[in-house]
Amino acid sequence: MKMLRRRGRSGRSDTPEDSFEQGRDGGLLSRLRRGLSRTRQALGGRMEEVFAGKARIDEELLEDLEEILITADLGVRTTLEVIDELRARVGRRELSDPARIRQVLSEIFLGYLADEPRPFPDTPHQPAVVLMVGVNGVGKTTSIAKLAWQLREQGQQVLLAAADTFRAAAVEQLTIWADRVGAEIVGQQTGADPGAVAFDALEAAQARGADVVIVDTAGRLHTQRNLMEELIKIHRVIGQKMPGAPHEVLLVLDATTGQNALAQAKMFTEAVGVTGTIVAKMDGTAKGGIAVAIRRELGLPIRFIGVGEGMEDLRPFDPAEFVEALFF
Repeated sequence: MKMLRRRGRSGRSDTPEDSFEQGRDGGLLSRLRRGLSRTRQALGGRMEEVFAGKARIDEELLEDLEEILITADLGVRTTLEVIDELRARVGRRELSDPARIRQVLSEIFLGYLADEPRPFPDTPHQPAVVLMVGVNGVGKTTSIAKLAWQLREQGQQVLLAAADTFRAAAVEQLTIWADRVGAEIVGQQTGADPGAVAFDALEAAQARGADVVIVDTAGRLHTQRNLMEELIKIHRVIGQKMPGAPHEVLLVLDATTGQNALAQAKMFTEAVGVTGTIVAKMDGTAKGGIAVAIRRELGLPIRFIGVGEGMEDLRPFDPAEFVEALFF
């Protein structure tokens, strides 16, 4: 049975214990710095140890730095590129002082991450359709809630499609979040056809003049092949109902999983053409370098990063802001 609930415009929660607290104190950069503090300590603290007493950059120092970057989950391929670049600058006598390495690294990282700013969702269509994918446990449901809240704060009417019909309580959890953020939701009972849920949601969105539809999906079926086939089916149904949709396919990745996130990104991109990523749980890891690896190795834009539990802690990704919070 289809359900369609209409939520209030405010979407405010009256329960202080909820993670709905916005956490406006301290400013945006300071919250990002707090979220990335573990990575910054892992990088900066270890670099200070390696550089202590060093008057020049030699091979031993570069080898130690290589280990630090790999430990921060920059990835072997990207790490080797960085070290080769540092070695080349040393060879050209553009770099000799170990004290300058942090600044040079920040410039290299920024070059890797730089991307043309664009709005989200990046489409003139109404409704804009956003397909959310990712394995279970990465923070997909809460990322959907935070994204919906931010769009609501911009004055947009948001409708959620509860197309994760395989996991028990998934629809119920998304319904609770919809109520908190002031979004509408369309869903069916556990075990229903996810493609049918997506179809119904688009019909409802068109009828009600919604600005954005966010489609939740399952992160785990019996086999990886079944999961990908189901996602492909949902993608196809959306395109049949609304040519050109989905307009964004966002992959939610858990920063704490490190290199597994790269493998997941490759798998989902091959199946449904991921257009961008959300790197969640950046505040719970010392491996923030994974964001650089995702952008450098896969060419996928990072649209948002999660650096805390509050609604405002899902941050639109700003490369310059990220690098500053990472190194300084």
